[in-house]
Amino acid sequence: MKTLVADTLPEDCLSQLRELASEVVYRPDASAADLPAAIENVDILIVRSTRVSPETIERANSLQLIVRAGAGVNTIALEEASAEGIFVANCPGKNAAAVAELTFGLILALDRRIVENTVELRQGRWNKKEYSKARGLAGRTLGIIGLGQIGRMVARLGQAFAMNVAAWSRSLTPEQADELDIEFCNWPREVASQSDIVTVHCAASPETEHLINAEFLSNMKKDACLIHTARGGIVDEKALADAIRNRGLRVALDVFQNEPGTGSTAFKNALFDLPQVIGTHHIGASTDQAQAAIAAEVSEIVKTFLITGEVRNCVNMADASPATWQLIVRHYDRVGVIAAILDAVKADKINAEEVTNRVFRGAKAACCSIMLDDRPSNETMQAIRQHADVIQAELRAVVGPPPAIVRQKGGNQVRARV
Repeated sequence: MKTLVADTLPEDCLSQLRELASEVVYRPDASAADLPAAIENVDILIVRSTRVSPETIERANSLQLIVRAGAGVNTIALEEASAEGIFVANCPGKNAAAVAELTFGLILALDRRIVENTVELRQGRWNKKEYSKARGLAGRTLGIIGLGQIGRMVARLGQAFAMNVAAWSRSLTPEQADELDIEFCNWPREVASQSDIVTVHCAASPETEHLINAEFLSNMKKDACLIHTARGGIVDEKALADAIRNRGLRVALDVFQNEPGTGSTAFKNALFDLPQVIGTHHIGASTDQAQAAIAAEVSEIVKTFLITGEVRNCVNMADASPATWQLIVRHYDRVGVIAAILDAVKADKINAEEVTNRVFRGAKAACCSIMLDDRPSNETMQAIRQHADVIQAELRAVVGPPPAIVRQKGGNQVRARV
């Protein structure tokens, strides 16, 4: 099993990977342009910031698993990976504390103008009168867009600073908001209109592309603050520039729409020509603690996959297969039984969408669940039931999610093994 690590990982993580895989190729300086030529005969690809392009997927001849050593997977060609049956996994929540800490560092930096203070001191100027002007945080409203693990940690930090917290998230319910002691908002614009500081923590997806747009920004209070430590494409940077000029917004950014994919290079963004804008170099997850936690999770994902075939934190499995019927067969655990059942289904020109087979204690009998995209004929069912090693065969119509498959968002997905 060949593993390509195309980004920086701690040495202890690399050592664990070398114990697990027969060959580990470490190329921490590999760029997105390098990957298509490097992917040949690679079974597992591990990346952090390096983009995995459609061309890389197309050139991969044995790739089974891509692991993103971080939370977001917007840098990976998910549609192409899914079409080729390549698992994509990430490490959610491992950097939550790091991103939340940077978020609050940026909030404080905006409120107390820490960056400007430092610049003037380095230029040999003392301006206490100017920099003594600050609003303070206690009693102000912190608005959060996206209330996943990072957003919830930011909410707790806000409450620790005696702030009122309001939030919108696609999955947030009023009951959950009550439990978290935050104000529930039905729409992002509600967060914008009532918050003194808005911070963005939702995942990048087609649904969140330019979620922070001209309409959202026009609903923000004049002279309010916007903190963005999520993913670049969520904020419309042109609309943001207009809002800074026209509404006096103060802005802190850790991510950008067209940020470089390498560690050190030239970078120009028009937002930094505007006053009241500060930024960092997409370092939200870059603490020793976060990187150690992510590296440990990467090792666990690879280990689990190699030993059991399961994929922890798989992000590109369907929520539910297109199956409309479930065939449940209790059978003796003998060679060729499942193959015979699948052959019978194939003769009806029916596709088996998902297959799971669980063996009873003692390994004398097993129960196989096969999710089908159509109903087998009576003749096919009779042939299956008459098989010498079939104990019982039952057919059920699928209503809602397939009953034999348990889906856990962000949890493990089981690789079917027949």
